Amino acid sequence: MSKVPVSVCIIAKNEEKFIEDCLKHLKPFGMEIIVADTGSTDRTKEIAQQYADKVVDFEWVKDFSAARNFCAEQASNSWILALDCDEYVNRVDVQGIRQCMKRFPKGLGALRLNNLVLNDVGEKQYGVEHVTRFYHRSFYKFEAPIHEQLVAKSSDIERQRESFLLPMEVIHHGYALSPDEMRKKQERNLEMLHRSIGKGGDDPYLYFQIGQSNFILKNTQAAIDAYETSLSLNPPLDKAYVEMMIVGLAMAYVRQWRVTDAVALMDKYAGECTSARYVYTHAGVL
Repeated sequence: MSKVPVSVCIIAKNEEKFIEDCLKHLKPFGMEIIVADTGSTDRTKEIAQQYADKVVDFEWVKDFSAARNFCAEQASNSWILALDCDEYVNRVDVQGIRQCMKRFPKGLGALRLNNLVLNDVGEKQYGVEHVTRFYHRSFYKFEAPIHEQLVAKSSDIERQRESFLLPMEVIHHGYALSPDEMRKKQERNLEMLHRSIGKGGDDPYLYFQIGQSNFILKNTQAAIDAYETSLSLNPPLDKAYVEMMIVGLAMAYVRQWRVTDAVALMDKYAGECTSARYVYTHAGVL
């Protein structure tokens, strides 16, 4: 019997480099594991079948949300934890998860993600963020074809939504890439993001992600243009990505030695953005 009524849902394509370690780290915690393969041509499915409770096929339609939602539909449990193949669970408090499910029956859980990255001289280091990945599938689903986000299925659920930190720590290896691997990844992301903008109109979140990819690629003016477009659409400041975008835009201004613009931007939102990251960046810009 499962230690906790949670299904871990993973989408995969040509992930033989990571998926075995991902699944090995999950097995001891007794959660159901579902893997949806989107067209692998390597050993991904073969490896997954050794560890997962269910491996299913999903025809890739260039939409990560569609794949994640399909994977969740195959689960035996209603509570879903969405992971990627390059994310390894390092710590889980099973009893703590049970308590969260009971206390926040219509809530969204974020996990602590330790991103393993390479700095400018190729050394490995960690950057920590909290990402929302735990949800009840009756109330939430993923939206956006890339950089997908969990959204409420109804306005009533959105009004009742509470967020909580899941007692879980995950190490993410997907950013520790060579410069060429990172370039290819971000160029793929940009292609999908621009396609989505063309189909769905002006979405500030998509412009934010276009800015992020261009910032990573050091296309500084393109990043600035995307961040500024997103801000011009007046996204609500209670969305976590908006603060990240303001910080990114300030740093992009600094890259172009537009320090006055960077200071003015950080000063403008200082009363509403109070996270340690924001305060640290604000001080750095000053």
